[in-house]
Amino acid sequence: MTAAKHFESDVLPTSVGEVTITFLGHGSLLLEWKGKQIYVDPYGEVADYSRLPKADYVLISHEHFDHCDTGSLAKVRTPETKIVMAPVCKQKVEGGIVMANGDERTVDDMHIKAIPAYNIVHKRDNGQPFHPQGVGNGYIVTFGDTSIYFAGDTENIPEMKKLQDIDYAFLPMNLPYTMTPEMVADAARAFRPRVLYPYHYGSTDTNQLVELLRGEDIEVRIRPLA
Repeated sequence: MTAAKHFESDVLPTSVGEVTITFLGHGSLLLEWKGKQIYVDPYGEVADYSRLPKADYVLISHEHFDHCDTGSLAKVRTPETKIVMAPVCKQKVEGGIVMANGDERTVDDMHIKAIPAYNIVHKRDNGQPFHPQGVGNGYIVTFGDTSIYFAGDTENIPEMKKLQDIDYAFLPMNLPYTMTPEMVADAARAFRPRVLYPYHYGSTDTNQLVELLRGEDIEVRIRPLA
């Protein structure tokens, strides 16, 4: 991780070893676990991926350029890299493990579940949602006794509110494409992660979310993920 020292990181304890999460920015994260490097939605505007470690695993939530960035992916991909992606990403990425909404599988020692990610309220001028239902994924990745939820680009949809036993949750808060602070707070109150990271939040004021969840038994951690 020497090339990523200028990025902030948190260390999350699990029953099968620590997971170090490095906050690259936007919706992009790098997890290190047992010496393995796991990228979430690598995006070249937030990091020089040629200077970061090669990927053992990559999770891609959907096809938009700031989540499925093939240039950045090429810089960390090796012939051994395992890429987990939504079906829509097949048009841009070859050779990945395709998971549709609701699919579950174990990739080596990680259990991964694909969670729906879509808009209900926020739409384009033509009336179409920014993220249509059934296209994109969020992912719950479980390391031993610890679950981490990367929601992708989504609103506070009914499927999200039914989640249980989430330890760490990354919820998007960039407008107008995903959630308002009120939507994030509504979702968090429903499935109650132990720790909530707003991410991919652009210019949205993260202090609003902190205030909305003040007094709740949910730790809100603000990290550089604009």
